[in-house]
Amino acid sequence: MSDEPQTEDPMVAALLREREGLKQRGLDDRVKQVDEQLKFHGYRPRRTAAKEPTPPPTPPEGPEAGAPKGRQQQPTQKT
Repeated sequence: MSDEPQTEDPMVAALLREREGLKQRGLDDRVKQVDEQLKFHGYRPRRTAAKEPTPPPTPPEGPEAGAPKGRQQQPTQKT
């Protein structure tokens, strides 16, 4: 994997692999424990890494989905 962090310390490398697997499985409490061990071993994450991308907003559904934005015309009354 090319996006894997580069480190000379085999313990830090193992902890980073473990952390990634735990994160993918959604075990946030265990991720925090691994983060503590990484800190103990002197690992400092880089701040240049981008956060996970936010998914684009989903378009609205229903009758207002196709309504134009801005000033809306009022329906005319029949007499």
